[in-house]
Amino acid sequence: MKHEELTSKIIGAAIDVHRELGPGLLESAYEVCMFKELEARGLAVMAQVPVPVIYKGDRLDAGFRIDLLIEDQIVVEIKAVEQLLPVHTAQLITYLKLSHHEVGLLMNFNVPVLRDGIKRIVND
Repeated sequence: MKHEELTSKIIGAAIDVHRELGPGLLESAYEVCMFKELEARGLAVMAQVPVPVIYKGDRLDAGFRIDLLIEDQIVVEIKAVEQLLPVHTAQLITYLKLSHHEVGLLMNFNVPVLRDGIKRIVND
């Protein structure tokens, strides 16, 4: 599946979750609901995927975790914050670089209209 088609399906699932729950919950609630919604749509989903840091040839666990990895292609970072900040974008870019994935979605569920809380990042 192409990245565009896959990100479209992921965004559709997120919109459904947001319509059902609305803003104001913890990130963990949106994460488990997104997992369920994406699986219901037939997509392969992994949650809390460890992302190691390679330092001088050694693979180290620095505590980094990808919220959701869909179809082993798209990294999804879920937030429930007042507004997305540059540090949130930097976090997703770091996860993309360390995990060697190309495309990520930063999703802030704490907004009245979800499309205002979605940012697509491409690691080139």
